[in-house]
Amino acid sequence: MHRLYSRGTQQFSSLENIGTAQVNDDVIWIDLDAPTVEEKRSLEGTLGYDLPTRDEMKDIEPSSRLYREEGATYVTAALVWQAESDSPELANVSFVLARNRLVTIRYSDPTAFRVFKAYAERERTVLSSGAATLVTLLECIVDRNAEILEQTALRVDSISREVFAEETGPRARRAGKNLALALRQIAKRQNLMAKTRESLVSLGRLASFLMLAPEIGEGAGLREQLKSVSRDISSLTDHASFLMANISFLLDASLGLVNIEQNQIIKIFSVAAVIFLPPTLVASSYGMNFEHMPELRWLFGYPMAIFMMLASALMPFLWFKRKGWL
Repeated sequence: MHRLYSRGTQQFSSLENIGTAQVNDDVIWIDLDAPTVEEKRSLEGTLGYDLPTRDEMKDIEPSSRLYREEGATYVTAALVWQAESDSPELANVSFVLARNRLVTIRYSDPTAFRVFKAYAERERTVLSSGAATLVTLLECIVDRNAEILEQTALRVDSISREVFAEETGPRARRAGKNLALALRQIAKRQNLMAKTRESLVSLGRLASFLMLAPEIGEGAGLREQLKSVSRDISSLTDHASFLMANISFLLDASLGLVNIEQNQIIKIFSVAAVIFLPPTLVASSYGMNFEHMPELRWLFGYPMAIFMMLASALMPFLWFKRKGWL
């Protein structure tokens, strides 16, 4: 779905056929959502400058993501997509700023774009120029990343309480299952934080490059607005690093608790083996049925064997309990 956004109006028109679309001076923003090769070529002929291809958007070289060409500024950033799902992704989005018009090319639907469109429909002044539209859109993208960090911090805090909660009785026996579930949740949050931080780093590079763009210098207050966005990106990047360190600690602590629980189980089996070893030795001795064993014909031989087995099992048990190993 491609859309044209005109200056100072809330009436947005769909762009069904780019080749026949009338792109006049009032069109401030052209949003291309998964355009075909033919659609891109048709729009390039209308605009008079090239648009990056999907393969070019995937290039990680800074020279391929941030550059100026033929009077146009080209920047590409990686945005977090499907953050609420179990498999968040990084979606490359390109922004082309030229002739007081913004063109965005994307093959995903990040939440920040939907939020910005709803905001632009309420505030007509947002679409005053292509540069102003880009800076305000960047603010929405940064706000979305801040929201992801806040939600992740709350979820990590909840997982931390579950992991370090002291359980007794039947609930303690469910601790192992809870830890396994917590480990999966921690891994998901770590994956989301890694992608969010990568997105913030790409946005930081983008904001620094836009500082030098002539379109930004021409707008009143846009440079200061962009500096504010850049400072927000820097602080959010530091916060994302802190959250990743906190998640790593929580992961190590969870694995440590799993190891402690496994050691407790192994210790119980070891103690049980030591307790039952002497009775087994006594029973094996009197179960050999040799011909010359006086106790076999003794009246109190059987009670004596039972007593020896119980005593040999009870003594290690009392010793381990005194040492606090049980």
